[in-house]
Amino acid sequence: MPTLTKSQSEALLKTLQARFEKNPSRHKGIEWPQVQARLQANPKALWTLNEMERTGGEPDLIAHDKKSGQLTFCDCSPESPSGRRSICYDPEGEKKRKKEGVPVAGNVLGIAAAMGVEPLDEDQYRHLQTLGEFDLKSQSWLKTPPEIVALEGAIFADRRFDRVFVYHNTTPCFYKARAFRALLKV
Repeated sequence: MPTLTKSQSEALLKTLQARFEKNPSRHKGIEWPQVQARLQANPKALWTLNEMERTGGEPDLIAHDKKSGQLTFCDCSPESPSGRRSICYDPEGEKKRKKEGVPVAGNVLGIAAAMGVEPLDEDQYRHLQTLGEFDLKSQSWLKTPPEIVALEGAIFADRRFDRVFVYHNTTPCFYKARAFRALLKV
């Protein structure tokens, strides 16, 4: 996996620190120097966070395990990340669309793997929604249980009417306003 240059790392850390300081309710009980030290010791995580940032995710710290020190970052952009939209759920769905001559920008599972992240599952998405209001105009694909994928289905969610809704669709489906939110544990 590629790494960032020193200047890229410094710029990313500055961006992450500003977001961290702007949203203290997302990460109570941890100070920025602890976060920065852990990130600087992990170039792979910095590269992944940069990918999350580059594709419009606006990653921020949403959980901290005090015992292990593990940090959990998640896309906290108000709407689903703009650089990951118009994608199918999995490689099979993408192949089906391309076979039909429909251009798609990729698939959730492939893009997530390339970035070194996981898509949020339903519980993680619901937790994120307790930290703010997300996807009021967009939708986010969710990590789908294998038994649903085996039937060529996938799930996605959004927030409407001050509630979180989880829906289903087929794996080849894609929309301009649907992306996925990434989760990274460092």
